[in-house]
Amino acid sequence: MAEMMLPVMPPVSPMLAKSVAEIPPDAWYEPKWDGFRSILFRDGDDVELGSRNERPMTRYFPEIADAALAELPQRCVIDGEIVIAAGAGLDFEALQLRLHPAASRVRMLAEQTPAAFIAFDLLALGDQDLTALPFDERRAALVDALAGCGPTFHVTPATTDLATAHRWFDEFEGAGLDGVVAKPPTLPYQPDKRAMFKIKHQRTADCVVAGYRLHKSGPDAIGSLLLGLYGADGSLASVGVIGAFPMARRRALFTELQPLVTSFDEHPWNWAAHVDPEVERRYGGGSRWNAGKDLSFVPLRPERVVEVRYDHMEGSRFRHTAQFNRWRPDRDPRSCTYDQLDRPVTFRLGDIVPGLGPA
Repeated sequence: MAEMMLPVMPPVSPMLAKSVAEIPPDAWYEPKWDGFRSILFRDGDDVELGSRNERPMTRYFPEIADAALAELPQRCVIDGEIVIAAGAGLDFEALQLRLHPAASRVRMLAEQTPAAFIAFDLLALGDQDLTALPFDERRAALVDALAGCGPTFHVTPATTDLATAHRWFDEFEGAGLDGVVAKPPTLPYQPDKRAMFKIKHQRTADCVVAGYRLHKSGPDAIGSLLLGLYGADGSLASVGVIGAFPMARRRALFTELQPLVTSFDEHPWNWAAHVDPEVERRYGGGSRWNAGKDLSFVPLRPERVVEVRYDHMEGSRFRHTAQFNRWRPDRDPRSCTYDQLDRPVTFRLGDIVPGLGPA
């Protein structure tokens, strides 16, 4: 990286998007990819993969760096998303496994589950800095610069047709994508600014509150509530957490929930070492979002129901942290089942980007 002499040099914070409720008119529309955001820098034989927090990710995705030498222009800076395509769509869990300290394991995973790079903006080409150009022109330059690339690098689909954007929003979720991004045609590239717009799926679900973890501030405030849903076999499955409460509400919740505190012997989640076996199997006993985090919790009798907002599922759990909506004292906890969840129709990645994912 020290030898690079590009018109846009690392590190660069990517341009961000603000959430809006509706797809706006008069914009370029792209599918919202669910992977690791990355800005790729290539200067001859030197390749660097930056991340959203400006940290290098090159060592975790050696197959991307190798493919850049074969597929990309000699000197370029490209904004995009690193994804792993699996049989059922995008596999975010496989991406997380790449963040491993052992180079031998990273290389093994790169061979077993190779990643792809979805390009959606061009910041520099040759000696030209393109960041001040309108997105219209950067998009045209990207399509031209990456014409014929593959099988690792792909240009994201884009359209200016609002009806097509609405169709993508509805259909592409079935392949693991999580919404649509809208970019004004005249938009210059603005690092670390929320200058684009993102429209994500928002759904609600009624969940059982089955436990809590304490807040870091002390022993009298709730940090997060553990959520459960009943499966077809009648067992209560762990599906995620909610935790965004004002401090006064955290303390009030602690008092409200004390009458429901029970022992693990009488709780459906009497896990060994208080760890969800599925989480333990996949993440070695650590938290799904924070490896090594203590997963012990205070068990509650599963009698209280909360309505939460979520975007989509990953397997049997919420893909992202759910958001509190309202309490549902009118709901029977046993009625909080997976059957209430809206499941998107399956959609093939190869129908979105030809050559991406299994045939």
